[in-house]
Amino acid sequence: MEAVVVDAGSKLLKAGIALPDQAPGLVMPSKMKTEVEENEVADGAAAVVVEVVHPVVRGFVKDWDAMEDLLTYVLYRNIGWEMGDEGQILFTEPLFTPKALREQLVQLMFEKFNVSGFYDSEQAVLSLYAVGRISGCTVDIGHGKIDIAPVFEGAVQHVASKRFEIGGTDLTNLFAQELKKSNPSVNIDISDVERLKEQYACCTEDQSAFEAIASTRQPETHTLPDGQVITIEKERYIVGEALFQPSILGLEDYGIVHQLITSVSNVASEYQKQLLENTMLCGGTVSMTGFEDRFQREANLSASAIRPTLVKAPEYMPEDLARHSAWLGGAILAKVVFPQNQHVTKGDYDETGPSIVHKKCF
Repeated sequence: MEAVVVDAGSKLLKAGIALPDQAPGLVMPSKMKTEVEENEVADGAAAVVVEVVHPVVRGFVKDWDAMEDLLTYVLYRNIGWEMGDEGQILFTEPLFTPKALREQLVQLMFEKFNVSGFYDSEQAVLSLYAVGRISGCTVDIGHGKIDIAPVFEGAVQHVASKRFEIGGTDLTNLFAQELKKSNPSVNIDISDVERLKEQYACCTEDQSAFEAIASTRQPETHTLPDGQVITIEKERYIVGEALFQPSILGLEDYGIVHQLITSVSNVASEYQKQLLENTMLCGGTVSMTGFEDRFQREANLSASAIRPTLVKAPEYMPEDLARHSAWLGGAILAKVVFPQNQHVTKGDYDETGPSIVHKKCF
């Protein structure tokens, strides 16, 4: 049986059989609906309320019961595993995942899902594998976090890496606030805001262009599903601009290009050129119109002696590589670690316990 690869993010879970040049077979929201009994109503019966639970928050698993339910649905209902005949599985892992969470995951896999083999690897490493690199940098803008990670010869340089607890969800909230200012009488559901952001958000070529557009751009109108009509003006540009000017989000910090350059400055100088000249953008947000051009322009204008250069995806890989890069890299790695017996086996787990994950998965 072919190994399964799972990339469980804050917004989306991607899973499927390890096929290195194909997008994941399943992409679904990382959430579960649960029924919760509330206080008794007048006739003595309890009211049942359906709640939406998000097992993964800002990249890390926060609700393990919900995560178990989600993976049960994915593996048995969608992938086609059968009880008693489970296969091998590889998980992608966000930057700076606590050791305790890694151990909980491997414990869940062997004790609840009875997998025959387990492996996990950091998303930054996997994303570079997807573009044929073992050294480089990843700038991963997820739903709930931004990870910046220099990777040298297949190993994340943690001392030089950075994690920011902002991401696509914060940009959506920013977009909602700005739309409300322009459309004070319109109530827009956050799910509609998310779709509007994906449809309209884009980047200007630089900060001066952003400032000019903010005062001159003509508004567009958009009809919401419920028939309400809104106008969209400078809001569409502010989403991307916030990544280059974090002060828009109320953060006193440098923009994303500067953060990348300062991260790599903490790596030995002889490796900095190789790392920066193999920079990869990951996550759904980087697919925003104009983002890649703006990023490269900011990089070219930086005062750094070595400037970041973006890696282009191989032609044989799926077009939306940036959205699925960690999963695709996981599919590539699964074709190596399981056949070569580099993974955690049931015997390893039974002998050593969950801590085995730190010795065999790195």
